[in-house]
Amino acid sequence: MRIDILTLFPEMFTSFLEGSLLGAAQANGLLDIRVVNIRDYAEGVHRQVDDRPFGGGPGMLLMPGPVVDCVEAVRKQAADAGHLVMLTPAGRRLDQSVVEELARRDRIVLLCGRYEGFDERIRETLEPDEISIGDYVLSGGEVAAMVIVDAVARLVPGVLGDEESARQDSFSGAERLVEGPQYTRPREFRGLQVPDVLLSGDHARIAKWRHDQALVATERRAHSIHSPRSIP
Repeated sequence: MRIDILTLFPEMFTSFLEGSLLGAAQANGLLDIRVVNIRDYAEGVHRQVDDRPFGGGPGMLLMPGPVVDCVEAVRKQAADAGHLVMLTPAGRRLDQSVVEELARRDRIVLLCGRYEGFDERIRETLEPDEISIGDYVLSGGEVAAMVIVDAVARLVPGVLGDEESARQDSFSGAERLVEGPQYTRPREFRGLQVPDVLLSGDHARIAKWRHDQALVATERRAHSIHSPRSIP
């Protein structure tokens, strides 16, 4: 799978992409991840990529010229132009079903915003798939791009090594359950014991216990999301 990341701050991705999981996946030819500096497609001595918004207002907007030129040039680098994703708060919410949808692609192109956002003509010209990772404000789309890369990479065959690991992750599978509690050594820690069922060797009982615990964890999460919280 090929992933292109278009950003004004390519240095932010260096250590992230060299990490154990993604680094090994690239070394093994399972992922081809390329980071492109949008500023390389800007004109003039100063390589300007942003300017003040017409009509006034705070901050700066990304100019359409450099961004569109960058996207179009990168997409032409292969026969498969790839699925273009614009990281923006106005996009559809990222969840596991969207991650699975992206993971079925052979190539995705992630466009990271900065400053106060994109000139509207970028959206109108490129017609990207707009995705948001949540209802909060970030300084740019780089962190959101990292979230997508990490989530999608886990579903690429061979990246995790153990395919069962991806199937058992939270929000995976038909029921979309949160993963329940898990335990490792020691059997006792500060008076807290590993549940006996996990030591029984009875795989059917263990599977049922894990499923039941996942249901409990999912219900608890749903309750916490919908319950109002007071702020001191």
